[in-house]
Amino acid sequence: MSPLRVSIMWDEGADRTLGLPRYETSGAAGADLRANLVDRRSVELAPGARVLVPTGFRLALPDGYEAQIRPRSGLALKHGITLPNAPGTIDCDYRGPLGVIVMNAGREPYTIRHGDRIAQLVVAPVVQAAFALTETLDETPRGDGGFGSTGRG
Repeated sequence: MSPLRVSIMWDEGADRTLGLPRYETSGAAGADLRANLVDRRSVELAPGARVLVPTGFRLALPDGYEAQIRPRSGLALKHGITLPNAPGTIDCDYRGPLGVIVMNAGREPYTIRHGDRIAQLVVAPVVQAAFALTETLDETPRGDGGFGSTGRG
């Protein structure tokens, strides 16, 4: 099976030497995204703060696909660096610059340097539903039990 083609275009002023998103291992689901800072410097992120980090490119996904932006587990565990809207969704008809909203949920300031791997991009198929209004819903064992209704753990 041949890989799905995703077209990428560099933003003006982007550091092209950082390369395109890439999978670091043959079994990786997510391709790493790097901070492509316009001034090639760094951004210090205070605890509780968030910032939009540019990746330096735009993409075009095929119809029927989305891209999800997800946190990197090592950054989350070691430093509390996460994405507050995870997973972020990029729709197939979006053509603007790709930025990543990064948040410091840790206790110490964290520095994002130009070229750092900041997130992962996962391309996935999309199913659009046909929503239909009804007067009743089918019964299930869970019923209308809400958060935590199925027990602990």
